Amino acid sequence: MSGKFKIRRMVEAARFPNVIEHTYFREINRPKGRWNEDFFKNSNSITLELGCGKGEYTLFMAGKNPDRNYIGVDIKGPRIWRGAKSALENDLGNVRFLRIFIDHLHDYFGKDEVDEIWITFPDPYLVKKSKWKKRLTSSKFLNIYRKLLKPGGIIHLKTDSVELYDFTLETIQKEGCSIVRKIDDLYSQAPDDKLLSVKTHYETIHLKDGKTIRYVAFRVG
Repeated sequence: MSGKFKIRRMVEAARFPNVIEHTYFREINRPKGRWNEDFFKNSNSITLELGCGKGEYTLFMAGKNPDRNYIGVDIKGPRIWRGAKSALENDLGNVRFLRIFIDHLHDYFGKDEVDEIWITFPDPYLVKKSKWKKRLTSSKFLNIYRKLLKPGGIIHLKTDSVELYDFTLETIQKEGCSIVRKIDDLYSQAPDDKLLSVKTHYETIHLKDGKTIRYVAFRVG
């Protein structure tokens, strides 16, 4: 995809009615604590997909659960364009996309505003140990999620990276979190799970390369 094409998609995505750009808000009028009131016009539960890319999980879950609200979060506009366009084409009124850096998440969501978080195939940051704090299951990010998840809210991770998976399990223990479900080889141990077998763009590539997909769900408190 050329640079000009990416820019065109980013500009178009910013105009979609279901895309919220970080540039829309000054600090005083961010939608913190007002997502249901201002955007969904209901009191339904909210699920986030972090690093959503094209929003495969956001779209699937929203289609299956019209009585729940879903927000895909990513910083890359061209990727959000695809998910947002599909949501509009399929009349998914319970879907929004938010273009921000994930470490600013607590500036856009209020306490107990989110019921559930999905993290699907995030960057494992394998090269330098100094970058591990950027992992979306590091202590830094778990503390951000604590600020917006309801008590008992669940975080789901799917990854092809054994390093990130093991790191996450260690962080879960260190942070006193509780594991809800753990699958070391998804397609061998739970091949018929309709939700977990939804394949993202990157997951399809990983499977073609013969990689093992791992999954863990846990509560931060």
